[in-house]
Amino acid sequence: MAVLASLAGYFFAGSIAYAATSEWISSEGGDVRIVAVRPRPDSRVPAILHDRVPAILDIRLKPGWKTYWKEPGASGIPPQVTIGPSSGVTISGLSFPAPKTFNEGVARFIGYDQSVAFPIGLRSETKGDITLKGSIFIGICKDICIPVQGNFTVSLPADQVENPLERARIEKAFEATGEVSASDFKLEAHWFDKTTKRMHLSIIRPGPDEAAPEIFISSVGRFRLGEVENIVTKNGVTTAEIPYSDGEIDRGQITGSINIVVRVGERSMQTTIFFE
Repeated sequence: MAVLASLAGYFFAGSIAYAATSEWISSEGGDVRIVAVRPRPDSRVPAILHDRVPAILDIRLKPGWKTYWKEPGASGIPPQVTIGPSSGVTISGLSFPAPKTFNEGVARFIGYDQSVAFPIGLRSETKGDITLKGSIFIGICKDICIPVQGNFTVSLPADQVENPLERARIEKAFEATGEVSASDFKLEAHWFDKTTKRMHLSIIRPGPDEAAPEIFISSVGRFRLGEVENIVTKNGVTTAEIPYSDGEIDRGQITGSINIVVRVGERSMQTTIFFE
């Protein structure tokens, strides 16, 4: 297991700007690292608040290799980042851009076939030096699947001179997770049919009806959802069904959340349904 610790220096206009990155963890199919910058209140990306530590899991894939989404399918390995308690930083999880579906023989999985960056939800209460210590675990595949793992340490001193290229890369990764909602691209309605045990979605989407959408579902909670089925688009509205097999849904006792990601052409949208 590789142990990572670095504070790389870059030079801009005669001053030193520090890129707070871990070293790359290398494998046959690609490399992975953590990139972070200190919190500040003037980010142009609304998702990066002043008390959050902007950071990404940066994955550099070699040609022909793929990595996984958070709900990759039966044989996939979802990416994981853990932060140790000594860091004084809490982690709420990873965010993801819209993935793709891959069908390779009998295997079906959801993920990415190009280099990708996953924003990390980190929050810090400290105003002084910040040190991120934790571990990374991802899977990458070609003809075989390889687990890639390692430990990292990233230092963010209070007097750090920021590397603007690293912040721009992080902000770009946050923006790539897709639109939250727009008048022409949003979840219009959802409901559960207790008779057929199917969740129904109605989505207003852009583009011509012939542009087939991809819909991805992930959930947090004890309920179980199947694969998205019966995707039909008519007059700018896509409907879809997701089978379920959990009695808590029928009894109205569902808790947790369902995350819905829709891709149409070059645009993508994410929304979350919360149950309490």
